[in-house]
Amino acid sequence: MSDISVIRAFDGEQVVRLTGLTQSQLRYWDDTGFFSPDYGSARKTPIGRIYSFRNVVGLRTLSILRGKYKIPLQRLRKVAVELHRHRNSPWSELTLYVEGKAVHFKEPSTGKVRDALSGQYTALPMKTIAEDVATAANNLRNRTEEQIGRIARHRFIVHNAWAVAGTRIPVATIQRFHKAGYSSGAIIREFPILTEQDVKAALKYEVKKAKRA
Repeated sequence: MSDISVIRAFDGEQVVRLTGLTQSQLRYWDDTGFFSPDYGSARKTPIGRIYSFRNVVGLRTLSILRGKYKIPLQRLRKVAVELHRHRNSPWSELTLYVEGKAVHFKEPSTGKVRDALSGQYTALPMKTIAEDVATAANNLRNRTEEQIGRIARHRFIVHNAWAVAGTRIPVATIQRFHKAGYSSGAIIREFPILTEQDVKAALKYEVKKAKRA
């Protein structure tokens, strides 16, 4: 499958829930250039890292390799480089093969495994990982009618920052996209969980905050 039409932008806390990685791992991997978010900006703030769906699939893959197969970080770096090399082709065509502590890629263009497999191995189709992430991501979208068009904050959600009710999307993130020239429709395409009322509520809060300043 190609990059699926689900939520297309995720904050750090959502990525933690979807990948099994920790905030400290995401922060370290970003700061060291090992794996940075496509939409990242203000990295020193709790809401500064914004990841694409493809980022989440890649991070989930690395999490599986590190957690289940105990692949060392040095080898994971090579996997991350390989995923980046294939960034312009559908990852659904990629299959990884784990053999001991080594990870091999099957070339989409030739159908051949990059390095020879000499013993027992496990195949990890990226398509399956992407489908699992898509299902989990869609589960983040469940909201009540009362939450539509409202903003709220909770001490356990995005570090008590104002966010769209029923989501983990900070108001500041929507404002940042708006200031970057994104229309309401474009913002909703990046965050399909949002509605027109949600975007208006977030931008209205921005106006109110500016007046108080």
